[in-house]
Amino acid sequence: MKFRKLSIQKSSELIENIENFTAFLDTLKQLIRVPSVIGYEHSFFLYLKRELDELGIKTLYYDGILVAQGNEPNSGMLSAHIDRHGLVCTGPNEFQFAAFQSKNRIDLTGNSVSEQTYQTIASRFINQQVQAYEPWSGSYLGIGQITEVYMNEQINNLMFKIEGLEHLLPGTPVAFVDKLEINDELISAQLDNVISAAIIIYLYQNGYQGTAFFTAQEEAGRSWRFVYDWFKKNQITTSELLVLDTSPYNTRIEAELQDVVLRNRDANARFKSPLLKLLKNFCHKNNIDFSCKDSFIQEKNKKLSAENLPLLSLGSTELGRIVKESKGSIQGTTLQIPTTGYHTVEETATVKSIKSVLYILKSLLIKNESNI
Repeated sequence: MKFRKLSIQKSSELIENIENFTAFLDTLKQLIRVPSVIGYEHSFFLYLKRELDELGIKTLYYDGILVAQGNEPNSGMLSAHIDRHGLVCTGPNEFQFAAFQSKNRIDLTGNSVSEQTYQTIASRFINQQVQAYEPWSGSYLGIGQITEVYMNEQINNLMFKIEGLEHLLPGTPVAFVDKLEINDELISAQLDNVISAAIIIYLYQNGYQGTAFFTAQEEAGRSWRFVYDWFKKNQITTSELLVLDTSPYNTRIEAELQDVVLRNRDANARFKSPLLKLLKNFCHKNNIDFSCKDSFIQEKNKKLSAENLPLLSLGSTELGRIVKESKGSIQGTTLQIPTTGYHTVEETATVKSIKSVLYILKSLLIKNESNI
């Protein structure tokens, strides 16, 4: 793959005026309204499949993964998880954080950002509206409001009390009621990681003909298995798997220091892909501010260590697990949008960051860029 050579001034103008951005926001708005609680993603997969089928993109739906392929499946490989945090009914008016149910903990190793932060955000869910849905059809089963959240030390999970959903049976997923909010140059919703699904659909709408993987159960540390199994079944290896996601920061000041976030590694493996160098060079040449999340965390850990405070994890990512388990036969890198309000319906990103990611991916993956 090769990037087109574009002047800094021209590329800045193209990022600002990227084509069909309103259509992208419309797609994102629609996807946000379709629930996709971790472990109960079937109805969202079917919605994605229909959208892609209508575009003439070949889709194959396996357990835990939807594979999309255009006319040139080897021209690119993207991956994005589509599960979102939510709750599941586990007893009479008893609801647990779905990602951290005991049945999901087998793939959680304690080094993910989700595991290290979910207890600290419990209070944000008080008074949050939620909707229950039938896990296969996605049919609406009722709406309620969270009235109480507390940590149950015995099962090491958050417990919720919800007014209005007392009738639900165990095994029923409950999603946060959500919609896209646009305020000046910021957008907010539960963006992780529905925004990456919207980005991939946008790319297909605008001429992308490569492969894309939409995966389930990333928040429980399982999504890597579905991608890795697909590569093994098809006896395929690659050094250019590009994983799209959001990247959490504590403050808007921290988040807005960069337009996009890259990684050299995570807690599982180092990323050794030609795509990483290409992305860095492209950002340099086109005046796109970027940082590497692992370097950011390492710098913060130096300060924490000096103060004898607990260190932050480098994070466990889908790609890192794939690289580790494949012993490096599958390699790639990540491209992430910096956000605040992680794992809530107020997760926020700048329009500039989103446009920068769209511009990078169109330049990298789609021919005839004169139509941007």
